[in-house]
Amino acid sequence: MTTNDDTLTIQQVAETIGLSVHTLRYYERIGLIHPINRAANTHRRYTQDDVGWLAFLNKLRATGMSIRQMQAYAQLQRQGDGTLPERIEMLKTHQREVEAHMDVLREFLKLIGHKIDYYEGLLAEVEMTLEGS
Repeated sequence: MTTNDDTLTIQQVAETIGLSVHTLRYYERIGLIHPINRAANTHRRYTQDDVGWLAFLNKLRATGMSIRQMQAYAQLQRQGDGTLPERIEMLKTHQREVEAHMDVLREFLKLIGHKIDYYEGLLAEVEMTLEGS
């Protein structure tokens, strides 16, 4: 349920970006996100900027960036525009690592495809043998 101030609850954020409530609290505790504002009832209230940042962190994590690297990136981001060169370099490095991993995965996919072709060939032979019996 949103309020008229256009913020989201922790549960809504979890559902929106695909992170658990526990992970959201953990990310706040380890400094990946600033302390979240709270409503009068002490429940966290996330802004759209918070949600965007968390969605970005989720993508970094999903592409293999370590929590430690994410913390370093978040720290640089909090320091402002003076850290843009460092952030760009971190993202370029991560991009290269993701691309290398994708190359490896493409090779694995080729191997899996060859194995499927091999098994389909065997299956066709078995079916032909059974039909001939």
